[in-house]
Amino acid sequence: MTSENPAPRKRFRPLRWAGYAAIVAAAGFGILLGDAMITPTGPDPVSPIGGAPADLPASMSRGEYLTRAADCAACHTRQGGLPYAGGRPFELPIGTIFSTNITSDPQNGIGRWTDDAFVKAVREGIGSKGHLYPAMPYTSYSRMSRADVLEIKKYLLSLQPVPQAAPENTLGFPFNQRWGMFFWNTAFFRERRQPQVEGHNATWHRGAYLADALGHCSECHTPRNLAFARKSGSAFAGSVTEGWKAYNITADKTDGIGAWTDDQIASYLRTGHAPGRSSAAGPMAEVVENSTQYLTPSDIKALVGYLRSVPARKGGEPGGTVETNPLGARNSNAVLPGKDPQQTSSRGARLFAGDCAGCHQYNGAGRQSNYANLTGSRAVNDPSGAALVQVLLHGTKLNVGGVEQSMPAFGATYSDTQIAEVANYVLTHFGSKTGSVTAGDVKKQRK
Repeated sequence: MTSENPAPRKRFRPLRWAGYAAIVAAAGFGILLGDAMITPTGPDPVSPIGGAPADLPASMSRGEYLTRAADCAACHTRQGGLPYAGGRPFELPIGTIFSTNITSDPQNGIGRWTDDAFVKAVREGIGSKGHLYPAMPYTSYSRMSRADVLEIKKYLLSLQPVPQAAPENTLGFPFNQRWGMFFWNTAFFRERRQPQVEGHNATWHRGAYLADALGHCSECHTPRNLAFARKSGSAFAGSVTEGWKAYNITADKTDGIGAWTDDQIASYLRTGHAPGRSSAAGPMAEVVENSTQYLTPSDIKALVGYLRSVPARKGGEPGGTVETNPLGARNSNAVLPGKDPQQTSSRGARLFAGDCAGCHQYNGAGRQSNYANLTGSRAVNDPSGAALVQVLLHGTKLNVGGVEQSMPAFGATYSDTQIAEVANYVLTHFGSKTGSVTAGDVKKQRK
């Protein structure tokens, strides 16, 4: 990440200082524990854990495949910008961080970086200007082999240089002091390679490497504490990323994906759509578009197998049990809603009739595309409506295999109240839930 100039003096913010105090206190606790918290750095993983799979397409280099699997493009490409040129903003409670340029440009990118410097940045979080912030997932990338990290560097250096500097981060004191990350790392980070676990075969280990190291799934799908560190006891239990729900992906059959079939999980990873379940949107759509759609069949199988083994943990919304055959959709046909006066007469119902029914249909089957299918979707079964509101406000798009699927944004034409009303109608009709979305909730999510 880029370095920062000291920010202008701002008024005292108790929450920011409380977060800083938590970081320092946790760091001190980690220092006091000493060896009890230290996990030794393991050896670099060897095949079949690391590297590219045996069924790698001839059209793709090993470095490109690993770069795709690590999803570098999603963070290091801003909307409308050139690939890997950086500048994407990450809005955190402590301010905004911008991703860096990782093209081969010698001034603004990594064109002059040595192998050791690149490996140190990726696996230890130490860049050319000091400590990186954990928006860069070095806490997961530390599990990668050196060989894989250097294959990624080799691929990035083969691309066209982009002479573009990343914007300066906008972090207030004390968070604009990079040296403070030493304390955070002391408390929450241990550099280590992907471990070999007894009792599991090579396919499981490959899936673990894809999920825990390259794909860094835990970075989004694990809740974080006050100091922005992942809660290890809640791995994959779900969290919120950039205002979007990163849902529970443990084996729990109610809150997680335990009730999904292997084919549904595989289809979701390959295409962004799981028949009878969900379609990817927001940051997860970017993951599919930039990363998982390029995984080979053997790696998809390994990843599905590993996710199946993740211990079941609770972590969904109260009342968020997914209804795969909701009453409202079941009592409707494609063009007419069921005879429920309370539903059909509401303003949310009228808004849905005017702008949504043509694509999604009242039975939720979706007219133009399977991606418009609403039955079984986690977004319409979450009473908080968090992901649903994000889609309504900002729209979403996904390009898989050269074919783009998209939903338009309604944030510019709908008021906060209207977004809340249509969201609550959708939650009732397609999720059999009593939606609790308010205009105030929508206003917060607009930001």
